[in-house]
Order: sequence, then C-alpha cells, then structure tokens
Amino acid sequence: MDNSAAPLLSQGLERLGLTLPADAQARLLAYAGELLKWNEKVSLTAITRTDEVVDKHLLDSLAVLPEVSGAAHLLDLGAGAGLPGIPLATALPELRATLVDAVSKKVAFMKSGAVKAGVASRVKAVHARAEGRPAEEGLPTVDLVISRAFMDVGPFLRLARHYLAPGGRVVTMLGQTPPSETLAALAGQANLKLLSRRTFTLPHSADPRGVAVFG
Repeated sequence: MDNSAAPLLSQGLERLGLTLPADAQARLLAYAGELLKWNEKVSLTAITRTDEVVDKHLLDSLAVLPEVSGAAHLLDLGAGAGLPGIPLATALPELRATLVDAVSKKVAFMKSGAVKAGVASRVKAVHARAEGRPAEEGLPTVDLVISRAFMDVGPFLRLARHYLAPGGRVVTMLGQTPPSETLAALAGQANLKLLSRRTFTLPHSADPRGVAVFG
C-alpha cells in the first residue's frame, strides 16, 4: 500500500457519510496491506492497485454499515479474504463476526488479517462448506447473515435463512441491483420478506452497487 491509501480511504468515507472509531482507518489499512502481502503467494484478490483496494474492497464493504449497524453477531458466508466481515467488525467495536470459507488458505489469511485489523478477539474464521446445516457444520445461528458476491440472490437467501436466529435479517451486497419486485419474489421463495433496497456508487470509481435487506 502506498502513501495515497490513507487519504483515499478518508475521502471515500466522507463521501459515503460514514464516521469510524478513531484508530479504525489505520487498522483497515494494516489489514489491506496484509491482504496484498499474502496475495503475492496465495491467490486472494485480482485487485492490487492501491486506489482499487481502498475503493472496491474497503469502502465497498463499509458502505453497508447502515444496514449492518445494530447487529450483535454477523455471519459472513463465502468470506474469501474476509470481506466484508473484517472491515465491518473493525468499524463496529461491539460486533462479533464468524467468517466462513471452504478454502483453507483463505481461512488462514482471514485469521492473520483479523489480527492486523485488531479484531481477532471478536472475529472467528471457520473452514467449512456452508450447506444449510449449522449444527453439523459447527456454525452459529446469528442475527445477521451477509455475503459479497458469494452466489446469486435467490440461492443465497434460501441458504442464509438456515443460519438466522429468530428476528434476524439477511443482507445481500449487489453489483447489478434487481428491481424491488424481483427481490421481493426471490425473498418469498425463501420464506423471507424484502425489508429494504438501496443503490449507490463507490466513492472513487463510481461503480454501481446495491444492498438489500431481508427478514
């Protein structure tokens, strides 16, 4: 990470209207630096330019803070390099997170990344294939399930509902955002309801993004 990372992150947070704890930005950049270091030996991300790492990894993850705030325990399915779970836990000091991936090398990185981000006491990385059987898989039921580009919305909702505690919600992070009518229909197929839908653009690239909440 070069010296442009810190101002890019600060500017992006301002454009998104987000305020983080005092030392969170430095810890996020330490995590991102660890990601790029590991990526030289383990394939974790195709995004390696500083501006894109900040915009498309860190800020993309943090942009859904309004939808995640208030959750006590987050389950990130198909977490990969720990996105969005580690940035969200870094931004929300009371949030616990369980990060799940079927690739052992990615789980190993997530453990290291959580240490760099200063959230290792609240973040657990689990090597498992989530197939909707939390007790057998050693996974918790939680008040918020989230993923970023893990699978299509319909299949993800049908999977995620198995990990929801009563009154919990599912957050989907979207590139192309379907209309509300489509999302509501997909929710119904998973015995869920569409609670909210929001679209936005990333601060630096202006790439379109969306987030939908189901419960």
